[in-house]
Amino acid sequence: MDKIFLEKQPFLENDDGEEKVIALGYFDGVHIGHQHVIQKAVEIARRKRMKSAVMTFYPHPSVVLKPSQKREDCLTPPEEKADLIEKLGADLLICVRFDLELSRLSPQTFVDEYLIKLHAKHIVAGFDYTFGRMAAGNMENIEQYSRSMFGYTVIPKVEQFGEKVSTTHIRSLITAGKVEEAIPLLGRPYRTSGVVRHGDQRGRKLGFPTANIETDAAYLMPADGVYAVQLIVDGKRMAGVCSIGNRPTFYDSANAATVVEVYVLNFKGNLYDKHVSVDWYKRLRGMEKFSSANELIDQMNRDAATTKLFFDAK
Repeated sequence: MDKIFLEKQPFLENDDGEEKVIALGYFDGVHIGHQHVIQKAVEIARRKRMKSAVMTFYPHPSVVLKPSQKREDCLTPPEEKADLIEKLGADLLICVRFDLELSRLSPQTFVDEYLIKLHAKHIVAGFDYTFGRMAAGNMENIEQYSRSMFGYTVIPKVEQFGEKVSTTHIRSLITAGKVEEAIPLLGRPYRTSGVVRHGDQRGRKLGFPTANIETDAAYLMPADGVYAVQLIVDGKRMAGVCSIGNRPTFYDSANAATVVEVYVLNFKGNLYDKHVSVDWYKRLRGMEKFSSANELIDQMNRDAATTKLFFDAK
């Protein structure tokens, strides 16, 4: 999949004029609703023998339009979002910088400059997609802006358990620690990635050596607590117990930093400086302060046993 970043430049360099079917959206999370949009664009493009493209934006519009409520963390940072979109079969990813100038474009100018000039012959978007100044353009009135240059397909609301699948809802689940409930909405476990760094070796001293993971992007992080996870290293998946929080048993919670550390079940080896990913499956319990190291060790043994049973049952 080719990737292009447009910044104050509503056209492609060296564009050969190839006709395109373009999926439109911000697509943070690339959840099952987003997948319907992108897969439909890919399907139509193949049927029409055109190039399938996905147009997304960066940063999140709230950063520009609502600074006091801006969303700077995300479910899928740009590189991860691109990987997920590529797996859905798209030929081209167009990432457009969202800034005040872009936000002030009229719906007609957006269509003329960012769709027609890109040789869009068909547009696919969700029923609630909006574009142009004050979100005046939408999938109900897009035909009046198309100048008869392209067709369009509207993807209806996708629901799970009687509720609309949305990035906002998934974010609320993750921040509440309900990562298990987010899985069917994402179509996969929630994932964060980073690099294993040296910690204070406290887990090793307790008999539970952990991989201390420094995230490499502004991920939305799950609520503090202990989770059953899988650690992905060099393409290999390993079950583990992940603790995220400020380790209140040993540190003053008012001053301690939040740490993500994973105890990998039945693993011996060196993970330092490895780039790893964490797939979050289930919250086992909240973060607790124990009265002694032995009490913590007993609980960690129970967490490991629960995690093993969880993955053995999958």
